[in-house]
Amino acid sequence: MVSTKGYASQTATAPLAPISFDRRDPLPTDVQIEILFCGVCHSDLHTARGEWGATKFPCVPGHEIVGRITKVGAKVENFREGELAAVGCMVDSCHSCVHCREGLEQFCSNGATFTYNSDDPHTGGHTFGGYSKSVAVDEQFVLRVSENADLAATAPLLCAGITTYSPLKRWKVAAGQKVGVVGLGGLGHMGVKFAAAFGGEVTLFTTSPEKAQDARRFGASEVVVSKNKEEMEKQANSFDFILDTVSAKHDLNAYLALLKRDGTLCLVGAAPEPSPVAAFSLIAPRRQLVGSLIGGIAETQEMLDFCAERGITCEVEMIGIDKINEAYERMLKSDVKYRFVIDMASLK
Repeated sequence: MVSTKGYASQTATAPLAPISFDRRDPLPTDVQIEILFCGVCHSDLHTARGEWGATKFPCVPGHEIVGRITKVGAKVENFREGELAAVGCMVDSCHSCVHCREGLEQFCSNGATFTYNSDDPHTGGHTFGGYSKSVAVDEQFVLRVSENADLAATAPLLCAGITTYSPLKRWKVAAGQKVGVVGLGGLGHMGVKFAAAFGGEVTLFTTSPEKAQDARRFGASEVVVSKNKEEMEKQANSFDFILDTVSAKHDLNAYLALLKRDGTLCLVGAAPEPSPVAAFSLIAPRRQLVGSLIGGIAETQEMLDFCAERGITCEVEMIGIDKINEAYERMLKSDVKYRFVIDMASLK
């Protein structure tokens, strides 16, 4: 076993604090990575605080990992010591079900092994995430990172990036389409960047008028304050696709009304309470309400390459690991532009 250090919550009500724990020795197909940066996701907060249920304690969160390879197993074919690498939301799957064979490991019929808080078939315990010094991962779940990349700003692409890239690609957002993005947070700002990069005419919907300048800088051509009924009504029946990134309760019918015939509203934000949908919001104009969950490994690599070629990164605020509890409180207040990233060199 390999001893390492990290930050963990020991109970749902305890703040994250230093922890020492063991990682497995690299298996023949494993890549061992020294973690340089780890993004901070809302999922980390919800899981560390037991808000989604079934949290396995101690919980070491973190699934937006960028680092450098320190060791490779004897059967590793595609990675070498010293190279940059990344790990996203998954570290394994069954490899054999219909979803895995189609490169959609996130939907693995036998249950994907997520980067933290999943049962670990190798150790018999559970997985620990990127708020730590190192990790060993099967090479099939390790991703390449450009040597020219801004590593800290690349880290959140492993969740916030793929979560927004995948649905825009899946529903074929392209030039000539009118695309809406609801919310300008960690997910939303990447949604705007990707939708604009795909050639869409992008409108941001926000409750915060002060975010308009940033939205335009990221690629939006129009900003609509969603609390303004008249502004919303002007947009009726005009959108091909709307990406909804908001995780708080809100009225989905208001956004369905903005879609053209055959338009699509896609949810990637997970509101804690069910949202009522009026049948005729869907029926009359033949609209679609859909959802999307991260992306498979091949698509995540495609997204990283797309970003590297076009210079697309997340907007980040760097923190030391000792500021993680403060960062969680600030996240709850939307007091970050637009994603926290931990400099893991701060973990002593």
